[in-house]
Amino acid sequence: MPLHTRMLIGFIVGAGAGVLANFFAGQAGWLDGLIHYVTDPVGQLFLRLLFMLVMPLVFSALVLGVVEIGDPRSLGRIGGKTLLWILAVTTVAVTIGLVCVNLLEPGRGLPQEVGQTLLAASSERAAEVAGRREGVSGIQILLNIVPRNPVQAAANGDLIAVMFFALMFGIAATVVRSDGTRSFVSAVQGVYDICLKLIGWVIQLAPYAVAALLFSITAKLGFEVLVQLARFVGTVVLALGIHFFIVIPLLLRVFGGMSPLAFFRGAEPALLTAFSTSSSSATLPTTLKVTEENLGVPRRVVRFVCTLGATANMNGTALFEGITVLFLAQFFGVDLSLGQQVLVLMLCILGGIGAASVPGGSLPVIAMILVMFGIPPEGIGLILGVDRFLDMCRTVVNVGGDMAGSVVIGRSEARAGIATATYSPDAD
Repeated sequence: MPLHTRMLIGFIVGAGAGVLANFFAGQAGWLDGLIHYVTDPVGQLFLRLLFMLVMPLVFSALVLGVVEIGDPRSLGRIGGKTLLWILAVTTVAVTIGLVCVNLLEPGRGLPQEVGQTLLAASSERAAEVAGRREGVSGIQILLNIVPRNPVQAAANGDLIAVMFFALMFGIAATVVRSDGTRSFVSAVQGVYDICLKLIGWVIQLAPYAVAALLFSITAKLGFEVLVQLARFVGTVVLALGIHFFIVIPLLLRVFGGMSPLAFFRGAEPALLTAFSTSSSSATLPTTLKVTEENLGVPRRVVRFVCTLGATANMNGTALFEGITVLFLAQFFGVDLSLGQQVLVLMLCILGGIGAASVPGGSLPVIAMILVMFGIPPEGIGLILGVDRFLDMCRTVVNVGGDMAGSVVIGRSEARAGIATATYSPDAD
């Protein structure tokens, strides 16, 4: 049975059993015992496995992403334009997500005392982090981006400090071109590959974690939590739709000189593959073929932009991460200031680069960001049951962003007289 089908079954079983338990035995002692000794430990085990992988995954992915951008054989105008496209489009995507979640507030609706009770009864680590971050000034937050001890930062779960260290490490690795650094980069590639394999194994446990986590939450809250979950799905789909059907077509028309209709017609095979596989990496062969043959982008531009974009240009994933963090903050009654939301935006931009381009690859990053802001990571169980559908949607946005970036950068190179004469984006 496919994994997403098993996850859906786990979602239905866990949520249904939890709602029934809340309705018929909401105050029973045996229900508290079942949650405390069975379902909560199962969910915690899954979360601990995710936390175990987040630091090596983010470090290796960011180092490899920077090294690939900085390779002297391919760096230059195309590399600089690709980096600018990734940063700009991802920033716009995350901003759209944060605006939508602040306007629609899908996590609001529970009585504040219920949210605070859940917050107090959940992860001790999350409460500890929340207390540690009280009273921290903006200057201190900026200074804390640079870690005094990167190992200690990793041990404390300070994700943004580890990201900064990984970026600096990657930049230095592109400058020092020696046998030692090449061996180091190969070792980091090995760490990344191992992390992907481990994530694949951990995700196999997701159906059981979904059932356990959803049972724990719905047994405490009842049917209301499912209503808010539907609002969360609607918010994510709306934000992804705005980015994919408004922002990207505008960028294509203004900077790529291509009709959005012509783009969507040509890109259709790759977009359908992305929707069915939920993986930018699995879609990459189709993306390369379609972008070169259907969209008319020069091969060398396609190979660089789309290959790099399959691992680094995760604008749909970054948007989803931002909405998820703020949704769960609203759900548990954790108020995030404007400055903290800007920090979430920065983390999601970098997390979009650090997220693995496989199904479920963004979950470790989301879990760690939740802990950073004192939001119970157990809340991730709410989204796991619907994550497959949302993963399919955001992968379409990721792959579409890669192809749109190839069109824009290819046209820019053509204007500079660099691209081959075969580049001819369809005007209509």
